[in-house]
Amino acid sequence: MKLQNKNAIIYGGAGSLGSTIASAFATEGATVFLAGRNINSLQKIKNEIIKNGGKAEAAQVDALNEQSVATHIHEIVSKHGTVDISFNLIGFEVKQNIPLIELTLDDFVHPITTAMTTHFLTATAAARVMAQQRSGVILSLSSTPGGIGYPLVGAWGIVCNAIESFSRNLATEVGIHGIRVVSIRSAGSPDSRVFTEAIDNFGDQAKLFIKKLEDDTMLKKLPLMKDIANAAIFLSSDMADKITGITLDVTAGSTNGLNYKVQPIPLS
Repeated sequence: MKLQNKNAIIYGGAGSLGSTIASAFATEGATVFLAGRNINSLQKIKNEIIKNGGKAEAAQVDALNEQSVATHIHEIVSKHGTVDISFNLIGFEVKQNIPLIELTLDDFVHPITTAMTTHFLTATAAARVMAQQRSGVILSLSSTPGGIGYPLVGAWGIVCNAIESFSRNLATEVGIHGIRVVSIRSAGSPDSRVFTEAIDNFGDQAKLFIKKLEDDTMLKKLPLMKDIANAAIFLSSDMADKITGITLDVTAGSTNGLNYKVQPIPLS
Protein backbone atom coordinates (compact mmCIF):
# COMPACT_ATOMS: atom_id res chain seq x y z
CA MET A 1 0.00 0.00 0.00
CA LYS A 2 1.47 3.33 -1.11
CA LEU A 3 -0.02 5.43 1.71
CA GLN A 4 0.18 3.01 4.60
CA ASN A 5 -0.11 4.74 8.01
CA LYS A 6 -0.59 8.19 6.44
CA ASN A 7 -3.19 10.63 7.81
CA ALA A 8 -4.89 12.58 5.03
CA ILE A 9 -7.31 15.50 5.31
CA ILE A 10 -9.66 15.94 2.35
CA TYR A 11 -11.49 19.27 2.41
CA GLY A 12 -14.63 18.94 0.31
CA GLY A 13 -14.61 15.22 0.98
CA ALA A 14 -18.29 14.78 0.15
CA GLY A 15 -17.93 16.06 -3.41
CA SER A 16 -17.69 13.64 -6.32
CA LEU A 17 -13.94 14.15 -6.79
CA GLY A 18 -13.24 14.56 -3.08
CA SER A 19 -14.98 11.31 -2.21
CA THR A 20 -13.27 9.49 -5.09
CA ILE A 21 -9.85 10.60 -3.90
CA ALA A 22 -10.70 9.86 -0.27
CA SER A 23 -11.72 6.31 -1.17
CA ALA A 24 -8.58 5.83 -3.27
CA PHE A 25 -6.38 7.09 -0.44
CA ALA A 26 -8.09 4.73 2.01
CA THR A 27 -7.57 1.80 -0.36
CA GLU A 28 -3.86 2.64 -0.35
CA GLY A 29 -3.75 2.46 3.46
CA ALA A 30 -4.31 6.07 4.54
CA THR A 31 -6.62 7.11 7.33
CA VAL A 32 -8.85 9.69 5.68
CA PHE A 33 -10.31 12.69 7.50
CA LEU A 34 -13.29 13.97 5.52
CA ALA A 35 -13.95 17.66 6.13
CA GLY A 36 -16.80 19.79 4.86
CA ARG A 37 -19.96 21.66 5.71
CA ASN A 38 -22.50 18.87 5.13
CA ILE A 39 -21.88 16.35 7.89
CA ASN A 40 -24.58 13.96 6.65
CA SER A 41 -22.94 13.63 3.24
CA LEU A 42 -19.54 13.21 4.85
CA GLN A 43 -20.83 10.47 7.15
CA LYS A 44 -22.19 8.60 4.16
CA ILE A 45 -18.80 8.64 2.43
CA LYS A 46 -17.08 7.67 5.69
CA ASN A 47 -19.38 4.68 6.13
CA GLU A 48 -18.74 3.53 2.57
CA ILE A 49 -14.98 3.71 3.09
CA ILE A 50 -15.18 1.75 6.35
CA LYS A 51 -17.50 -0.80 4.75
CA ASN A 52 -14.84 -1.37 2.09
CA GLY A 53 -12.17 -1.98 4.73
CA GLY A 54 -10.69 1.50 4.93
CA LYS A 55 -10.23 3.95 7.78
CA ALA A 56 -12.09 7.24 7.80
CA GLU A 57 -13.47 9.96 10.05
CA ALA A 58 -15.80 12.82 9.23
CA ALA A 59 -16.08 16.29 10.69
CA GLN A 60 -18.07 19.42 9.95
CA VAL A 61 -15.48 22.02 9.00
CA ASP A 62 -15.84 25.41 7.36
CA ALA A 63 -12.73 25.62 5.18
CA LEU A 64 -13.28 29.37 4.86
CA ASN A 65 -13.11 29.91 8.62
CA GLU A 66 -9.68 30.13 10.24
CA GLN A 67 -10.80 28.91 13.66
CA SER A 68 -12.77 26.00 12.23
CA VAL A 69 -9.76 24.83 10.21
CA ALA A 70 -7.37 25.26 13.14
CA THR A 71 -9.62 23.43 15.61
CA HIS A 72 -10.08 20.48 13.28
CA ILE A 73 -6.41 20.01 12.49
CA HIS A 74 -5.51 20.37 16.18
CA GLU A 75 -7.98 17.59 17.04
CA ILE A 76 -6.44 15.28 14.45
CA VAL A 77 -2.91 15.91 15.71
CA SER A 78 -3.99 15.44 19.33
CA LYS A 79 -5.65 12.11 18.56
CA HIS A 80 -3.51 10.68 15.75
CA GLY A 81 -0.15 12.44 16.05
CA THR A 82 0.45 13.62 12.48
CA VAL A 83 -1.09 15.20 9.41
CA ASP A 84 0.72 13.73 6.42
CA ILE A 85 -1.45 14.90 3.52
CA SER A 86 -3.73 17.91 3.06
CA PHE A 87 -5.84 18.28 -0.10
CA ASN A 88 -8.29 21.14 -0.57
CA LEU A 89 -11.09 20.21 -2.99
CA ILE A 90 -13.94 22.43 -1.81
CA GLY A 91 -16.32 23.66 -4.47
CA PHE A 92 -17.52 27.19 -5.07
CA GLU A 93 -19.57 29.01 -7.68
CA VAL A 94 -17.91 30.70 -10.66
CA LYS A 95 -20.00 32.48 -13.27
CA GLN A 96 -18.91 31.38 -16.73
CA ASN A 97 -20.00 31.73 -20.36
CA ILE A 98 -20.03 35.52 -19.88
CA PRO A 99 -17.35 37.74 -21.47
CA LEU A 100 -15.08 39.38 -18.93
CA ILE A 101 -16.14 42.82 -20.18
CA GLU A 102 -19.73 41.97 -19.23
CA LEU A 103 -18.93 40.39 -15.85
CA THR A 104 -19.72 42.36 -12.69
CA LEU A 105 -16.89 43.20 -10.32
CA ASP A 106 -18.42 41.06 -7.57
CA ASP A 107 -18.80 38.04 -9.86
CA PHE A 108 -15.16 38.44 -10.85
CA VAL A 109 -13.66 39.04 -7.42
CA HIS A 110 -15.76 36.73 -5.25
CA PRO A 111 -14.47 33.34 -6.54
CA ILE A 112 -10.88 34.59 -6.47
CA THR A 113 -11.24 35.73 -2.88
CA THR A 114 -13.00 32.50 -1.90
CA ALA A 115 -10.37 30.27 -3.51
CA MET A 116 -7.41 32.12 -2.05
CA THR A 117 -8.98 32.34 1.40
CA THR A 118 -9.61 28.62 1.69
CA HIS A 119 -6.30 27.54 0.16
CA PHE A 120 -4.34 29.95 2.35
CA LEU A 121 -6.11 28.81 5.53
CA THR A 122 -5.91 25.07 4.94
CA ALA A 123 -2.42 24.96 3.42
CA THR A 124 -0.77 27.17 6.03
CA ALA A 125 -2.50 25.33 8.88
CA ALA A 126 -1.18 22.05 7.51
CA ALA A 127 2.29 23.50 6.92
CA ARG A 128 2.61 24.65 10.53
CA VAL A 129 1.87 21.13 11.74
CA MET A 130 4.04 19.47 9.10
CA ALA A 131 6.98 21.76 9.92
CA GLN A 132 7.00 20.34 13.44
CA GLN A 133 7.02 16.76 12.19
CA ARG A 134 9.47 17.59 9.35
CA SER A 135 7.37 15.96 6.64
CA GLY A 136 4.10 16.24 4.75
CA VAL A 137 2.44 16.83 1.38
CA ILE A 138 0.04 19.67 0.53
CA LEU A 139 -1.98 19.23 -2.67
CA SER A 140 -4.29 21.52 -4.61
CA LEU A 141 -6.29 21.28 -7.83
CA SER A 142 -6.57 23.62 -10.79
CA SER A 143 -7.62 23.05 -14.39
CA THR A 144 -6.74 23.82 -18.01
CA PRO A 145 -7.01 27.66 -17.77
CA GLY A 146 -4.08 27.53 -15.34
CA GLY A 147 -1.85 26.69 -18.31
CA ILE A 148 -3.35 28.58 -21.26
CA GLY A 149 -5.70 31.44 -21.98
CA TYR A 150 -9.25 30.11 -22.18
CA PRO A 151 -12.24 32.26 -23.17
CA LEU A 152 -15.54 32.64 -21.33
CA VAL A 153 -14.49 31.02 -18.06
CA GLY A 154 -15.01 34.17 -16.02
CA ALA A 155 -12.71 34.38 -13.02
CA TRP A 156 -11.90 30.67 -13.14
CA GLY A 157 -8.76 31.19 -15.22
CA ILE A 158 -7.42 33.66 -12.68
CA VAL A 159 -8.37 31.30 -9.83
CA CYS A 160 -6.43 28.43 -11.45
CA ASN A 161 -3.35 30.59 -11.94
CA ALA A 162 -3.58 31.90 -8.39
CA ILE A 163 -3.84 28.39 -6.92
CA GLU A 164 -0.83 27.20 -8.91
CA SER A 165 1.22 30.28 -8.05
CA PHE A 166 0.40 30.02 -4.35
CA SER A 167 1.39 26.35 -4.41
CA ARG A 168 4.77 27.14 -6.00
CA ASN A 169 5.53 29.98 -3.62
CA LEU A 170 4.53 28.01 -0.53
CA ALA A 171 6.77 25.18 -1.70
CA THR A 172 9.79 27.51 -1.77
CA GLU A 173 9.27 28.42 1.88
CA VAL A 174 8.37 25.09 3.48
CA GLY A 175 10.64 22.71 1.57
CA ILE A 176 13.35 23.32 4.16
CA HIS A 177 11.04 21.62 6.67
CA GLY A 178 10.63 18.51 4.52
CA ILE A 179 7.22 19.57 3.21
CA ARG A 180 6.28 19.09 -0.43
CA VAL A 181 3.65 21.28 -2.11
CA VAL A 182 2.24 20.28 -5.50
CA SER A 183 -0.73 21.31 -7.61
CA ILE A 184 -2.57 19.01 -10.02
CA ARG A 185 -4.03 20.50 -13.19
CA SER A 186 -7.04 18.66 -14.63
CA ALA A 187 -9.03 19.20 -17.80
CA GLY A 188 -12.31 18.36 -16.04
CA SER A 189 -13.61 14.84 -15.51
CA PRO A 190 -16.71 13.79 -17.48
CA ASP A 191 -17.72 11.37 -14.69
CA SER A 192 -17.70 14.11 -12.03
CA ARG A 193 -20.95 15.46 -10.62
CA VAL A 194 -20.82 18.80 -12.43
CA PHE A 195 -20.66 17.05 -15.82
CA THR A 196 -23.20 14.32 -15.10
CA GLU A 197 -25.66 16.89 -13.76
CA ALA A 198 -25.11 19.03 -16.85
CA ILE A 199 -25.96 16.07 -19.07
CA ASP A 200 -29.08 15.36 -17.00
CA ASN A 201 -30.20 18.99 -17.24
CA PHE A 202 -29.07 19.97 -20.75
CA GLY A 203 -28.77 16.68 -22.62
CA ASP A 204 -27.18 16.90 -26.07
CA GLN A 205 -26.05 20.48 -25.49
CA ALA A 206 -23.91 19.35 -22.57
CA LYS A 207 -22.60 16.37 -24.52
CA LEU A 208 -21.49 18.70 -27.33
CA PHE A 209 -19.69 20.86 -24.79
CA ILE A 210 -17.87 17.83 -23.37
CA LYS A 211 -16.96 16.76 -26.91
CA LYS A 212 -15.44 20.22 -27.46
CA LEU A 213 -13.35 19.80 -24.32
CA GLU A 214 -12.20 16.39 -25.54
CA ASP A 215 -11.25 17.90 -28.91
CA ASP A 216 -9.09 20.43 -27.06
CA THR A 217 -6.88 17.62 -25.73
CA MET A 218 -4.09 15.84 -27.57
CA LEU A 219 -5.39 12.42 -26.57
CA LYS A 220 -9.01 13.29 -27.49
CA LYS A 221 -10.23 12.19 -24.09
CA LEU A 222 -10.64 13.82 -20.71
CA PRO A 223 -9.13 12.54 -17.46
CA LEU A 224 -11.56 10.59 -15.31
CA MET A 225 -11.75 11.15 -11.56
CA LYS A 226 -9.72 7.97 -11.04
CA ASP A 227 -6.92 9.50 -13.12
CA ILE A 228 -6.78 12.51 -10.80
CA ALA A 229 -6.90 10.17 -7.79
CA ASN A 230 -4.01 8.11 -9.19
CA ALA A 231 -1.96 11.28 -9.64
CA ALA A 232 -2.74 12.35 -6.07
CA ILE A 233 -1.75 8.94 -4.70
CA PHE A 234 1.57 9.08 -6.54
CA LEU A 235 2.35 12.63 -5.41
CA SER A 236 1.46 11.79 -1.81
CA SER A 237 3.62 8.67 -1.75
CA ASP A 238 7.33 8.16 -1.16
CA MET A 239 7.71 7.51 -4.90
CA ALA A 240 7.39 11.29 -5.42
CA ASP A 241 9.55 12.36 -2.49
CA LYS A 242 11.69 14.64 -4.69
CA ILE A 243 8.78 16.34 -6.44
CA THR A 244 7.68 19.74 -5.15
CA GLY A 245 6.94 23.26 -6.32
CA ILE A 246 5.39 22.19 -9.62
CA THR A 247 1.99 21.69 -11.23
CA LEU A 248 1.44 18.18 -12.54
CA ASP A 249 -0.50 18.42 -15.80
CA VAL A 250 -3.21 15.75 -16.11
CA THR A 251 -5.13 17.46 -18.91
CA ALA A 252 -4.43 14.85 -21.61
CA GLY A 253 -2.36 17.52 -23.34
CA SER A 254 -4.79 20.42 -23.62
CA THR A 255 -2.38 22.93 -22.06
CA ASN A 256 0.59 21.96 -24.24
CA GLY A 257 -0.91 22.68 -27.64
CA LEU A 258 -3.84 21.90 -29.89
CA ASN A 259 -3.80 19.44 -32.76
CA TYR A 260 -7.05 19.97 -34.62
CA LYS A 261 -5.34 19.61 -38.00
CA VAL A 262 -3.55 16.35 -37.17
CA GLN A 263 -5.17 13.29 -38.69
CA PRO A 264 -4.74 9.74 -37.35
CA ILE A 265 -2.22 7.61 -39.24
CA PRO A 266 -4.14 4.99 -41.24
CA LEU A 267 -3.67 1.47 -39.96
CA SER A 268 -1.94 -0.74 -42.50
